[in-house]
Amino acid sequence: MTIDDRTPDRNLALDLVRVTEAAALAASAWIGRGQKESADGAAVNAMRSILATVPMTGTVIIGEGEKDHAPMLYNGEVIGDGTGPVADVAVDPIEGTTPTAMGRWGAMSVIAVATRGSMFFPGPIVYMDKLASGPEGIGVVALDATPRDNIRELARAKGVAPKDITVAILDRPRHADLIEEVRSAGARVRLIGDGDVSAAVLTAIDESDVDLLMGVGGSPEAVLAAAAMRCLGGQLQARLWPRDTDERDRALAQGYDLEHVFATEELVDSDNVFFAGTGITDAELLRGVRIVGGRVHTHSIVMRSRSGTIRTVRAQHQLTKLRAIQLLS
Repeated sequence: MTIDDRTPDRNLALDLVRVTEAAALAASAWIGRGQKESADGAAVNAMRSILATVPMTGTVIIGEGEKDHAPMLYNGEVIGDGTGPVADVAVDPIEGTTPTAMGRWGAMSVIAVATRGSMFFPGPIVYMDKLASGPEGIGVVALDATPRDNIRELARAKGVAPKDITVAILDRPRHADLIEEVRSAGARVRLIGDGDVSAAVLTAIDESDVDLLMGVGGSPEAVLAAAAMRCLGGQLQARLWPRDTDERDRALAQGYDLEHVFATEELVDSDNVFFAGTGITDAELLRGVRIVGGRVHTHSIVMRSRSGTIRTVRAQHQLTKLRAIQLLS
């Protein structure tokens, strides 16, 4: 069997959580310091250094991207140790650079890996309109339906009233009308400052009271969230959302269909997907990095679609040793 025939195997999961742990630890040194670029640079360097040891031949499909002026983890970069499976990779060393810099809730480090050729590349389109739900919403809610109809139908499927439904929405001026419509339908709104990957994941976590994610957020985050949903059994629907005429024209010239609603399986077309995330600052999904005495505590989640396994990993690291290997300054 050649490398090109192989897909990611079960041993990859804990390698990936080491990757997000390293990025979260590096970023944590910059929490509350008001320097987004420094935090992001530290996380990128740490993530890439550990990725170099992961047994795979991965190609970055969703990376730091042009908007980040990234010299590393850019789209198309080949990562891993050059052995093992050939794979697509999506990374966000810090999902939530502003919360990290400002010391606010909701930042984490994220990576997803899937069979080569399975991840959607959004091209020049930076944003997508999204709808995420847990398994109960499959075949029940739709991006093309109104928020009111989606709330009503999901409430019916869950056997609750619309007033018992909670919708996560990014707190942005563009969502003023959406927020009002959700409230007028009787549902609760959970405004989030950043981090719609974690909000999408929460819709499919039993312990969470978030039922839906609605609104426009980053297109790279849509692919990362779809990878998580392949593992969790939930869904993410999304449509490309050009910011201006120039972005629209470039997308059309490259053959993108701006009316198409992408299903989860189109965003990540594989049944062998890994997803890992580690908290940087505290959030509902994961606790952030904490230094207690001489120990550093991290909280991570790691999932695999093929087995349906979801692990939470609470780790302790020695502060002096992390500083010795320059993972924490």
